[in-house]
Amino acid sequence: MKVQTIAEIERQLENIIEENDPFLLHILEDERKGVQQLLHKWRKKMAENRRLAEKFNEMSSFEKKWRSQGFELIAGVDEVGRGPLAGPVVAAAVILPKDFYLAGLDDSKKLSEKKRQEFDEIIRKEALAFSISMIHAIEIDEINIYEATKKAMKSAIASLNPKPDLLLIDAMKLDTPYPTESIIKGDAISISIAAASIVAKVARDQLMKELSKSYPAYGFQQNMGYGTKEHIDAIKQHGITSYHRKSFAPVKDYSLQK
Repeated sequence: MKVQTIAEIERQLENIIEENDPFLLHILEDERKGVQQLLHKWRKKMAENRRLAEKFNEMSSFEKKWRSQGFELIAGVDEVGRGPLAGPVVAAAVILPKDFYLAGLDDSKKLSEKKRQEFDEIIRKEALAFSISMIHAIEIDEINIYEATKKAMKSAIASLNPKPDLLLIDAMKLDTPYPTESIIKGDAISISIAAASIVAKVARDQLMKELSKSYPAYGFQQNMGYGTKEHIDAIKQHGITSYHRKSFAPVKDYSLQK
């Protein structure tokens, strides 16, 4: 039997997921250092895959609990952007299919920008339904950020098609036509809420990057409207824009419109 090169073995290992695979058992006897390094790398990859699968299973507990009671269209609801000095508060609602699986799904804040964008694309493609709602600065100033957050969430829920039969909501208590469960830190312990947090975060970040093209001095493409030193310095120097929240300190101290 021809001895395979290290590169050939590496390519073949990419498709192996079982410890008792005949090819894997065969190369265990290969004493070449390169092959042993590949085996070590493969074992680490399998261990990480198991860890991610276990975490995903744990994060599916709320969905499984409600499905066992007959609820099928379970919507996760979350928001981003309550704290920034500029830009909207954004809410998303997502209904995932029963067989949805996405290794590494987590609270959007724990993921890299690249991973969020990758997951956002998968979630939008595979979700049974998703919806996004934005409440902008002028309305935040009129009704306050808490009420604006609730309004954004309710709007996202109302726009879902098909309609949900149960809501899992990150922390907030909402008056809705549907049964609900509010979960503290839900974006870290429920796959549906985590998916909503990613969709909302990516949508808001994309908007802030677009705004940065018209208002480059404020660095929205980096700070996403949060009160970084550079952002506050820009407000002091250039005044505020129509996208700034005038009811938020220190924005309310600077009234010059740009």
